[in-house]
Amino acid sequence: MSRIVVSEFITVDGGIDSPGGEPGFDRAGWAFQFSRGPEGDKFKLDEVQKADALLLGRKTYDGFAAVWPTVKDEAGFAEKMNSMPKYVLSSTLTGPTWANTTVLGSVDEIAKLRESGDDELLVNGSGQLVRALGERGLVDEYRLMVFPTVLGGGEKLFGETSTAAKLKLVDSQVVGTDGVIVLTYQAL
Repeated sequence: MSRIVVSEFITVDGGIDSPGGEPGFDRAGWAFQFSRGPEGDKFKLDEVQKADALLLGRKTYDGFAAVWPTVKDEAGFAEKMNSMPKYVLSSTLTGPTWANTTVLGSVDEIAKLRESGDDELLVNGSGQLVRALGERGLVDEYRLMVFPTVLGGGEKLFGETSTAAKLKLVDSQVVGTDGVIVLTYQAL
């Protein structure tokens, strides 16, 4: 069975997207005001290098697809992002232009994809998708890079749910010089 790993930039008050602005990088710009240091950069690089595919919601996909194909870097992060398989949950996307993209029409299709594989599917951003996956018990691990700020509004990672989820903290580390903390939880 494939593992679904959610990786999020998140604020102390649970925000993942600031109010206003456009979806994608603009609305998470608050995260780039803090130093996550070389160890935080290495964490994100290792995470992407280990992943077999990306699983994204439509808004995050659109933001990523507009940026990543033009990015060049020495570490190989962009090369991996652009070459790996990508699955996007959307009922309206047709003819995706970002290389290696497959459109999935429902969370049921994601559940079937998870059951049929043995790889790691990495979810970045995609708050609505993450909440739907969590509601269905499809998330195996949460990697939360917590930034020392409070947005006071905007989209939250977790909302109301019909089922409680129990998590086990398996790793924590402070990265950078600004008090950014990476928390890794396994779903039980």
